[in-house]
Amino acid sequence: MAAHTTRIRVGAGGIMLPNHTPLRVVEIFRTLEALHPGRIDLGLGRAPGTDPVTSYALRRRQDDPNADDFLERFQELLLFEQRGFPESHPFRKVNAMPADVPLPPIFLLGSSGYSAQLAAHVGAGFSFAHHFSDFDPVGPMTTYREQFKPSEQRPVPHAILALHVVCADTNAEAERLATSIDLNFALRRQGRYQPIPSPEEAAAHSYSPTDRALIGQNRARLVVGDKTKVMAHLEPLLVATKADEVMITTMIYDHEARKHSYALMAEAFGISPSR
Repeated sequence: MAAHTTRIRVGAGGIMLPNHTPLRVVEIFRTLEALHPGRIDLGLGRAPGTDPVTSYALRRRQDDPNADDFLERFQELLLFEQRGFPESHPFRKVNAMPADVPLPPIFLLGSSGYSAQLAAHVGAGFSFAHHFSDFDPVGPMTTYREQFKPSEQRPVPHAILALHVVCADTNAEAERLATSIDLNFALRRQGRYQPIPSPEEAAAHSYSPTDRALIGQNRARLVVGDKTKVMAHLEPLLVATKADEVMITTMIYDHEARKHSYALMAEAFGISPSR
């Protein structure tokens, strides 16, 4: 994506650090930064990001896959970047390559208050996953700003609010498109991981009372409507969280409708077409 664009930032949202060795992450993202300087972001997550079996397959040649060693891995990543291992440490002689390229900006990803506090403590950026979190984003994002400690990489805080939005020309069309998400969410809660269904499949599906309860719960964090309705929902949320940036994900069955949703949101935020 970075090779086929010229101005937009491209990032990982994110690298689930428990599944990867810190040295490998440093070298991959230094290489990306070398190829596309100033346009890469590094998002780091502390959860496995998948089911236990897949997580084990990813980590089976590393340490205990059940251990929560994110802090150790994150510290190791920073020490590789800063050449900060003590003289007696065996990694002191390991040079992450390319050696003359810094890591791109780091964002810690979170869906609760813990990652917000950690990001503030180490002076990293923070991205809150409102698109799947049941937590009110105002608390963690406020905590992040209040507790932020400037670092060499980031002298001031920078917070991203990640949102799930379905936007269309009319509210009715947006609601129709969002039924794909409703069915997909219900199926996933049953352990059925399938491609996004069409609105027609969603309309024909027989939902149980449990399905409808789960869908209602998910709809509380899904923003659906035309530009006016979507922005009426987002604007007070952005004011309350003081988000520096919004990251929008859109799960729509039809690719053209998905692109149109992004185009409508770009218009709503006053963003001109850009590569």
